[in-house]
Amino acid sequence: MTDDARTAELRAQVRSLMPRAKADLAQLVSYRSVADARQFPPAECHRAAQWVADAFAELGLSDADLHETPDGSAAVVARYPAPAGAPTVLLYCHYDVQPPLDDAAWRTPVWELTEHDGRWYGRGVADCKGNIVTHLTALRALRNTLDGNGYPVGITVVAEGSEEQGTGGLEAFVPGHADLLRADALVIADCGNFAVGVPTFTQTLRGNVNVLVTVETLSGPVHSGMFGGAAPDAVAALIHLLATLRDADGNTTVAGLPADQVWDGVQYPADQFRADAGVLDGVGLLGGGTVSDMLWARPALTVLGIDVPPVVGSAAAIQPSARARLNLRIPPGADPDAALKTLTAHLESQVPWGARVHIETEGTGSPFRSGTGGPARRAMEDAFAAAYGRAATTEGQGGSIPLCNVFADTFPDAEIMLIGVEEPKCLIHAPNESVDPGEIEHMALTEALFLTSYTR
Repeated sequence: MTDDARTAELRAQVRSLMPRAKADLAQLVSYRSVADARQFPPAECHRAAQWVADAFAELGLSDADLHETPDGSAAVVARYPAPAGAPTVLLYCHYDVQPPLDDAAWRTPVWELTEHDGRWYGRGVADCKGNIVTHLTALRALRNTLDGNGYPVGITVVAEGSEEQGTGGLEAFVPGHADLLRADALVIADCGNFAVGVPTFTQTLRGNVNVLVTVETLSGPVHSGMFGGAAPDAVAALIHLLATLRDADGNTTVAGLPADQVWDGVQYPADQFRADAGVLDGVGLLGGGTVSDMLWARPALTVLGIDVPPVVGSAAAIQPSARARLNLRIPPGADPDAALKTLTAHLESQVPWGARVHIETEGTGSPFRSGTGGPARRAMEDAFAAAYGRAATTEGQGGSIPLCNVFADTFPDAEIMLIGVEEPKCLIHAPNESVDPGEIEHMALTEALFLTSYTR
């Protein structure tokens, strides 16, 4: 069979499987698999994990099982042994999702796949359950064309159960289970294209440093009328401290952390970014560099949450303590341990009025840069071109996937490629997360073509 004929056959198979893909994704979205027992029952994650294991077992992958990791989450591992002389491909995804945040901000039910204006909505439809369905659809299409023969390469599927919480369960699991997971090429399906219809490799990932900062000023709350003006307000102290982390232009200003790096790859047009991010009219973009500089080359400090009295129910009292959760993203070349020390020193030196400050490290992750060249990369480039009808491009990614560094350290000779369905309009981690079903279709075809053509 010629390459064109094989592409046409697989394209038809993938297209015919899209109703099944939608049904699979609807089932997956129904599981409220937030890996935080404080918010959702752990049974929801277990149900999602078991569904994933069963789905891949149905496709001929043996040993599909749940493996407990050190943080208590379950990783799904399913394998198909490589034919003699053939390479093995690891297909990564994760079944846990971000919490829905504000349910009232969703235009559709959070845990129910809903189609609207040609997109599918629901928590996890893109990040990362859409990528699970992409793997399933690719393997189904490939299996339907094999006439009873086995897969042409070895396949190991790994579905993580706590990626969004950043608690490191799978990172700790991998080094001790290298033989279980060893592969020649690793396809990390937790990224996305630069835009819908633009096939894209993610070349770099930012690392991250997460800390909890608590400021204390009083032994207890006191009346704002009797004591206000002289008594130190912990909320005001926290606000003052957080304000030192950005300058007037929005540049991150952690003392000792370089913030003038330049991105030399594809540029993200400012108008497109404004539309993708939903920036309100009249509100400026942050920083003194290009959008690409700010996203992919420079550090970025975000306040993820603040613990202070809510407006409704608040009293006329000066607060004795306040707390914030901070996320510092760092570009390739930066060391997360050094960045943690730098951030800690900055916070300790900038807290006002002699207030007590306590800094708790929640987690760190290293930045990552993938390689180029190699037989797997060339095969994926050809698969992208055949599936999308255009050559692939490259971009950076502002997010972090610490597992990539663990994979690189554990399997130094393996090629690692980051792809997926999570293009900017998906609004991952935000209310109204969605996915373009055309991206699932094209990425599934890309993956199926890659698995048929990849050799050592």
